[in-house]
Amino acid sequence: MKLTFIGPAYPYRGGLATIIETLARVFSGRGNDVKIKTFSLQYPTLLFPGKSQFRTGEPPADLRISREVSTINPFSWLRVGRRLRREAPDLVVLKYWTPLMAPCFGTICRLARRNGRTKVVVHLDNITPHEPHFYDRLLNRYFLRSCDGFIYMSEAVHRDLASFRPDAPALFSPHPLFDTYGEPHQREEACRRLGLDPAVRYAMFFGYVRDYKGLDILLDAWALLRSEGRTEGRRLLVVGEVYGDDTKYREQIARLGIGDEVVVHNDFVPDGEVGLWFSAADMVALPYKSATQSGVTQVAYAFDVPMVVTRVGGLEEMVADDVVGVLADTTPRSVADAIARVWEGDNLERYREGVRREKSRFSWEATADRIEDLVEIINSR
Repeated sequence: MKLTFIGPAYPYRGGLATIIETLARVFSGRGNDVKIKTFSLQYPTLLFPGKSQFRTGEPPADLRISREVSTINPFSWLRVGRRLRREAPDLVVLKYWTPLMAPCFGTICRLARRNGRTKVVVHLDNITPHEPHFYDRLLNRYFLRSCDGFIYMSEAVHRDLASFRPDAPALFSPHPLFDTYGEPHQREEACRRLGLDPAVRYAMFFGYVRDYKGLDILLDAWALLRSEGRTEGRRLLVVGEVYGDDTKYREQIARLGIGDEVVVHNDFVPDGEVGLWFSAADMVALPYKSATQSGVTQVAYAFDVPMVVTRVGGLEEMVADDVVGVLADTTPRSVADAIARVWEGDNLERYREGVRREKSRFSWEATADRIEDLVEIINSR
């Protein structure tokens, strides 16, 4: 097939770019003609809450990436859509995670499909955003009606999709494993390179810090553990860039009196350092208040790290309770008890073994297979 992927890719950073680039490599390895059209402008600087949208380093030499799509310039949408109509790829695969992309993507897809050949498949992260707005449903309707089929990664997203396109071809494929960050490091070496004490055991919050991810719940949970004498020789790592102002978290840490037990690394973690943090940690805590799925669980699987996650959205579909970690409610008490449970007895090693067994479910090849299955369904209709 001739395939074109549309969405984040080099020079843009983050998990969405990793997914597009990795899937492009899988399809290219199967003998397909693959291109990626990424953004000339993804978010205007004023609308981007982080420090930078970009990564450093050389572009991947094995991928054909062109920066063509401006999310705020309708002339760009028309230009890219008409170009796709002329190029006539068999398949366009888009990554969709926010209604803010709907006007741009919806226009491009409508124009591309006018050649009567090109089919559009969407790899869905979210339909309903974590911070909803009154215009979300209108924008989602415009985009979702421009597509031929969908790959969803959680039942929560599938339910959202059904409210717009109940009869559309759609297949489930779990979030693939983020195994693109290298091999695990020896724990002592990872701690040394990060400036951590290898004699201390670490629980870790990892990734962009946004309100829905529940860092405030985790900090309250750690304060409970400390008050009960269950944090001796243990520390909490908070690793990831805060979207917006970090003042409320710094003030909460000070108010709770846990500053000596919380190590904060308020910066984006480049790909080459991800493995160090996961190799140093005993567990990853995801105390989310809402979720569809999370790429952080898939990095934890890649590095054999047990997890504590809350029972929200699709997270409990990804983490089997008492097999690869512990499920908790969205309360500090429940999260605190779940963290303590991972460190009880032989649970830590038992959960590590569970992670090693379970992660085979999340291959990139399986995701590519599901996309090909979906194309067959679309073409047979």
